[in-house]
Amino acid sequence: MASLDDVWAFLAEPHRLADWWPGIAGVQPDRRGLAPGARWQVVGPNVPSYLRRPQMNGTLLVLDVLPMQRVAFQLPNERIDAELELRAADADRTDATLTVEVPWFAGFRRSFPHRALARLYDLVQTGAAP
Repeated sequence: MASLDDVWAFLAEPHRLADWWPGIAGVQPDRRGLAPGARWQVVGPNVPSYLRRPQMNGTLLVLDVLPMQRVAFQLPNERIDAELELRAADADRTDATLTVEVPWFAGFRRSFPHRALARLYDLVQTGAAP
């Protein structure tokens, strides 16, 4: 991944969540932005699935933010708890660990965190210096 500064700058912009988090097509953050207690409105993709209607709306609750280190949030409608931890591996590389907790009956695949991190990686790589 890119530098910790670049990764954090990307994550700190609430609208970017829709770019890397699977199942979210749009975000309307509240005035607090990325801050504990913030409530964002999220919109799902315009594609129905077995468990979802198209463009299903929901709420994202920001649980905790440690700048440059950690973001924890919850998607209560989908019973998802997520925690993204960052660590600078060197000046131009950041290690990211994503932990996602969902009930076993929620229909999410084990590959979900990997897909989210792969999207995040691809997006921050495009902004990294060669």
